[in-house]
Amino acid sequence: MNSLIIYGSQYGTTERYAKRFSEIVHFPAVTYESVNDLAQYGQIVYFGALYAGGIKGLRKIIKILPNGVKLMIVTVGLADVHDKENINNIRKAMAKQVPENIMKSADIFHLRGGIDYQKLSFRHKTMMTLLYHKAKGLPEDKKTAEVNAMIETFNSKVDFVDYASLAPIVEAFQRNLDF
Repeated sequence: MNSLIIYGSQYGTTERYAKRFSEIVHFPAVTYESVNDLAQYGQIVYFGALYAGGIKGLRKIIKILPNGVKLMIVTVGLADVHDKENINNIRKAMAKQVPENIMKSADIFHLRGGIDYQKLSFRHKTMMTLLYHKAKGLPEDKKTAEVNAMIETFNSKVDFVDYASLAPIVEAFQRNLDF
């Protein structure tokens, strides 16, 4: 089965995961911005960075995704991917970008990325500063894992990239190739 790895990355963490995955499975990885046609593929693995309640570039790929293509969605964000509330929030955001029939048939995975405030654009720094101040003022019982991760890492550089966490994604990918 012809497969393609596509990624939507803003500052590089998601791209790093996608390229490492590409090396492991020996299929190409390209940015979503360069993709216009997916007709020749039977399997798409989409690595998408979580930004402002969405998955970068995923909406574009969903629009051009042919019927019958096996889709794997891999989100990359700052918050703990083992926190159920965080995963539920990610899935709710995904449901706004991905039709229900595709969500039901897609394999979905979540990876933890990182952030380097020194590399953020002025716009993103401003947005994160506003969010930080708002988050700091929330009552403790209203702070989600995402909010706490943002507070803990504010104005610093953290890197939670763990290539070993690609193993279950590689297994699912290879299982799909066997069909």
